Amino acid sequence: MTGLILKLQPRERVLINGTIIENGDRRTRVSILTQDAKVLRMKDALHPNEVTSPVRRVAYIAQLAIIGDADPKEAKRQLLNGIESLSQILTDPDSRVQLNKATEAVIGDHFYNCMKALKQLVPREDRLLAYEAP
Repeated sequence: MTGLILKLQPRERVLINGTIIENGDRRTRVSILTQDAKVLRMKDALHPNEVTSPVRRVAYIAQLAIIGDADPKEAKRQLLNGIESLSQILTDPDSRVQLNKATEAVIGDHFYNCMKALKQLVPREDRLLAYEAP
């Protein structure tokens, strides 16, 4: 039987079905066999206090879908609307690639991949928000 394989670093934390699990002092490989398990690496998680920008808000919706705190259909609708809004602002080729990856992930119900693609845009968004016109 196949499933999700997690390779955890020492002391790495992961959220599985609402429970935070911390790895011990050695690298570990864990197989999760339950098909619908809600899994989120804590190093990938956005804390609610960090959700302070448009890209982070959309990525947070994906995170809520991953952990089961949002209805998948509603999250999908919000994500597609959010990505569309972001595409009106982030028009450079690199951003388009990430937004397309995020869209494809949402359409395929792969919320983790959506969140990862959106988080790739955070540094660019930070630079844009920090820029002050002369």
